[in-house]
Amino acid sequence: MILFKSFRNIFAIEELRNKILFTLGVLVITRLGRLIPVIGVDTALLGRMIQESKGVGGLLSYLDLFSGGALSQGTLFALGISPYITASIMMQLLGMTIPRFEQLLKEGDYGRKIMNQYTRYLTLVLSIVYSSSYALVLEAKGLVLDPGIGFKLIFIVSLAAGAMFVMWLGDQISLYGIGNGSSVIICSSIVARFPSDIGRTLTFIKEGQVDPFIAILALIIFILIAACIIFLEKGERKISVQYARRIIGQRMYAGQSTYLPFKINPTGVMPVIFASSFLNFPRLVFGMLAEYFKQLRFLADFISQPFVMNIMLFVLIVFFSFAYTALIFNPEELADNMKKNGGFIPGIRPGRKTAEFFDYILTRIGLVGAIYLGCLAVLPDLFTAYMGLPIALGGTSILIAVGVALDVSAQMETYLIEHRYEGFLDTGRLRARG
Repeated sequence: MILFKSFRNIFAIEELRNKILFTLGVLVITRLGRLIPVIGVDTALLGRMIQESKGVGGLLSYLDLFSGGALSQGTLFALGISPYITASIMMQLLGMTIPRFEQLLKEGDYGRKIMNQYTRYLTLVLSIVYSSSYALVLEAKGLVLDPGIGFKLIFIVSLAAGAMFVMWLGDQISLYGIGNGSSVIICSSIVARFPSDIGRTLTFIKEGQVDPFIAILALIIFILIAACIIFLEKGERKISVQYARRIIGQRMYAGQSTYLPFKINPTGVMPVIFASSFLNFPRLVFGMLAEYFKQLRFLADFISQPFVMNIMLFVLIVFFSFAYTALIFNPEELADNMKKNGGFIPGIRPGRKTAEFFDYILTRIGLVGAIYLGCLAVLPDLFTAYMGLPIALGGTSILIAVGVALDVSAQMETYLIEHRYEGFLDTGRLRARG
């Protein structure tokens, strides 16, 4: 009953209700776009190839997960949000290495608007590259009804336009909906695969290809992994902060003691999304080249091996965890703001020493968070492969789905607390563990 009361409270707040309905409406549009086929593709053969083949087909199966099944059906939104995510990664890396872009990031809202515009231009370029590679692979595999320049032109324009429209829909969710638009769209694509994965697993159980005990064991493992993600996402390191007595105008404010929370995983699920999207680009390029240059076949097969892919994914997650932490946290700025407000950490001198202490804490906590993200992204894939389950759900998918759900629920919590309602969960507000 308490849970139903919490849901009722959510829809009792007009602003929150409008945001949720707007987000759901945008997600419905993305699902409809995944049902509109592109002219000239034999979708039946394409779906079978993605399910059964290896090498390039394995790559397409991996990409198909993040498009919600649109890739295997050759639809308008086949590329999904992947080009925009990859473009965002590239622009953030450029912002940390090229002085011109680094200066733009320091110019506040104006600089961010310019960087976002560059990101959109790069998204268009990547969409054309992705759709061109996809068209070449389809022709090489004999999945095109009428191959030629006409098909390529229509196919590339259709998929690039679809990718740009999905990018725009993600921006609308971020502006007028709830949650990060790109993350919510990716999460919806992953969740959309759950019914088909469950149905396929039940079919394999009936046919005797999968042991029922193995399927139940896999379900328990996935639930435990989700619980582990929630448990660790709420973990934080609390840094004690003291504020001296201050006189502002005619009033004296007594000193107080508080703390700064540093989460075990300060970057959330973004490093996993970045690593997954960044890993797609070389695999797609090598897979395409292998169709025309047989000498590169061994390289495409090598990259597509699950063991190699998991190692690369783990390394990229660790890298992006540190890179994203450096991007969103500035120890010097944090220490300077604390000093201006009369705050200090007991035993640490204000100013440069405090900034060095923050950097020390972020580095060590970031290492734990990066390893935790990498392990949780890789281990479920190994379990699934070992158990022989016919599902594409892996650690990356679980991390993204649970992480986005936690982010959205936290934003709902904020609205509920602001309007003096009880928390979204029956235990009240989501509390962090110190």
